[in-house]
Amino acid sequence: MRDGFDEVIHPLNRLQICAMLSRVESLSFSTIRDALAVSDSVLSKQLKVLQEAGYVTLRKESFNSRIHAWVALTPLGRTVFTAHMAELRRVADDVVTDGRPRP
Repeated sequence: MRDGFDEVIHPLNRLQICAMLSRVESLSFSTIRDALAVSDSVLSKQLKVLQEAGYVTLRKESFNSRIHAWVALTPLGRTVFTAHMAELRRVADDVVTDGRPRP
């Protein structure tokens, strides 16, 4: 992490995943997949990166003979996401409406 930015969270799909999870306790794998309009394999790869960083947990439950996966942000994931968003806001606030940096 550099200046609040987190290179794990920053790519668009992972940023969107963290943003969705930041508002809830957990979301189903299929809800996230459908919201991002990605395949199961694409979402699995993105979640694996976030899991390896310690930012999300994946919980699987059996229901009506089917496995349902639930994804949640960890406390670390929430902290890092909050810092990342604060840094994005800081950068955005430093730019005036004509697109040039403030002096």
